[in-house]
Amino acid sequence: MSILPSYRRRQTSVTMVGTTPMGGDNPIRIQSMATVSTNDTEGCAAQARRIIDAGGEYVRFTTQGVREAENMRHISQLLRSEGYTTPLVADVHFNPRVAEVAALYCEKVRINPGNYTDPARTFKKIEYTDEEYALELKKIEQTLLPLLKICREHHTALRIGVNHGSLSDRIMSRYGDTPEGIVESCMEFLRICQREHFDNVVISIKASNTVVMVQSVRLLVKAMDQEDMHYPLHLGVTEAGEGEDGRIKSAVGIGALLTEGIGDTIRVSLSEEPECEIPVARKIVDSIERCRSLQDMAETRHDTPPLAHDGEEEYACIKDGDTLCLHINAAGLEELQILAAMTASRFLIDRRCTQLILTAGGGARDLAPEKLVEVADAILQAARIKFTKTEYISCPGCGRTLFNLQATIARIKEATKGMKGLKIGIMGCIVNGPGEMADADYGYVGAGRGKISLYRGKTCVEKNIPEEEAVERLLRLIANDKHE
Repeated sequence: MSILPSYRRRQTSVTMVGTTPMGGDNPIRIQSMATVSTNDTEGCAAQARRIIDAGGEYVRFTTQGVREAENMRHISQLLRSEGYTTPLVADVHFNPRVAEVAALYCEKVRINPGNYTDPARTFKKIEYTDEEYALELKKIEQTLLPLLKICREHHTALRIGVNHGSLSDRIMSRYGDTPEGIVESCMEFLRICQREHFDNVVISIKASNTVVMVQSVRLLVKAMDQEDMHYPLHLGVTEAGEGEDGRIKSAVGIGALLTEGIGDTIRVSLSEEPECEIPVARKIVDSIERCRSLQDMAETRHDTPPLAHDGEEEYACIKDGDTLCLHINAAGLEELQILAAMTASRFLIDRRCTQLILTAGGGARDLAPEKLVEVADAILQAARIKFTKTEYISCPGCGRTLFNLQATIARIKEATKGMKGLKIGIMGCIVNGPGEMADADYGYVGAGRGKISLYRGKTCVEKNIPEEEAVERLLRLIANDKHE
């Protein structure tokens, strides 16, 4: 008997994005995002080529201003002249005018409901009467309609991309920091699209917390079904990090939904070069059916395999009602991380199991037992069950990032790696910084060229300090708090 819920069989509409449609019976599409300045035409084209050559099917660029949106025309022309037809996506925050310009030149435009009409998040509680709240919704409609008109005229798709880290104060004040608030932030925009019969829409709900991300997307699916909406869904765990942690965290969040039949396009957000995201995303997509089979096996089997299991047959069971035991054949460590994380994902996210025992066969058979325990612990941490090491909430970077993100992450990780249970956010800019770091102990956020702001929880404690001093100042802040 399948353990998958009924919405596995839910059909989505088809969104045309250039020559690469998504939804319906189309393949699950894979994408990434450029990290260089969108004003750098040659640099953007070079990075796009690497993403596309690695297998990326959409390439996104940040367009923080009209100048960047206008330059999407030149980036597109250069790539098209070289024979690249992959759809290009503009990422817009704070400025509706930028979205309207980008829609002229890109196959898809992403807008963020948390800041498209509402002002930037300040974590302030605002009281609204029902009449006042209705007026705020009317403002959204008045602001969104011009963009829908342009998108319709130019056959441009629209992505309504909600981020947990940038929910507006308005939504937070009425719904709290909840999956219900995240979903309503999306539904406000979707209802306008539906009333206007604009169906060239794809939706994303992202969070750095895998449990919040999965719960919110599931709730969105149900909310859309109740209102007869059937739009394609883009999946991702934002600020997943890099290395083993980034891969496992992405596989837990994305895999939990894909194995339930939810999702039409994905991005694995790693704090690495963007083309490195594509092979990981491909492995996740290619592993869906295999992981579903293991999930079904775990649901029906309760006998325990020996810990030193040598066989080549893959195995999954739930022992003592709480421990998930997996024996997985994998070509190597990365494949094992992805398969184990995807298979375990829903059992852990839903707290049906809180323990994980992992053994390996195939090319991963020779991994040391200590490494297998390390992978299992990383999966438990990604599912927010057990914290055995420092957690890093780090963004992948984009054209807004004005410091060397990868080098900074490496320095911070090396200096703090022994701080078990500590959560540190490392963010390129303020778009999601303070919000995604809401449950982090400390945050390091890009505030401008060569400037960094430091956070303790949600509170900014040092503003616009020189980048060359910022890591040491962060470490000093942590040390001082530890000794108080």
